[in-house]
Amino acid sequence: MTPTPTPIDRRTLLRAAGTAAIGASLAGCSQLGRSSEAEDSLVLDPPENHDRIADADLPHPIYGEAIPEATVPAPLHDRTVTTTEFTGKRHLMLTFIYTSCTTVCPGLTAALRRVQADAIEEGYADEIAFLPITFDPEHDTAEVLETYGKDYGVDFDADNWYFLRPETPEDAEAVVEDTFGVAFAPSDGGDGDGMNGSDGMGDEMDDSNGHGGHARHFVHTSLILIVNKDGLVERSYTGGSPGGNEIVENARTVVEGW
Repeated sequence: MTPTPTPIDRRTLLRAAGTAAIGASLAGCSQLGRSSEAEDSLVLDPPENHDRIADADLPHPIYGEAIPEATVPAPLHDRTVTTTEFTGKRHLMLTFIYTSCTTVCPGLTAALRRVQADAIEEGYADEIAFLPITFDPEHDTAEVLETYGKDYGVDFDADNWYFLRPETPEDAEAVVEDTFGVAFAPSDGGDGDGMNGSDGMGDEMDDSNGHGGHARHFVHTSLILIVNKDGLVERSYTGGSPGGNEIVENARTVVEGW
């Protein structure tokens, strides 16, 4: 694993780099190779740009690679959750957010929520779990996360949605950036919220969604992972939430094709 850049270095890189450059220059774990056994465990075909992505040596997990392991408190469940504990039991979807974000994060959350709604309607809610991980634990308390989830229509009764909250900013960096390769850094709010998937308008102070109103902004990359029951990544979405029903269709295909 390459050394983690200082906060100033991360901020400079995030503001200056596009998606490809971020993958080449920011810290992250080295990628795992795929065996023939791993390929046999995958349901979805490789994405069209898989060869280019694989050659880029991106810091985050990509198609066919094993999900990294991290243990993070799940405050609404009063326990910790290990990202690999669902292996052999449930498929997974993960994303990385902060609740006062007004640009890309709402779309990332909504994407997981759309799949949760489909899972409940189509009867596979017990087959999949959702793990949105905050990288702003100083603001995103259990109460804030619960309110945020309710505002986005999360069905907590389905018992498959786990908001994960690292205990400290240092823990958040270790889990989100060092382990999963999702770079983030505090920002003054003027340069856009997300380096990929942002609307380019910045993360303005906004209480209209009930989650803004605190003087913290982050510039960050975006990532959604669909992980199968063997703990292998079936899809790795960057650039914000995928449009249309693509993410729902892919999640359902993984469940039905297992």
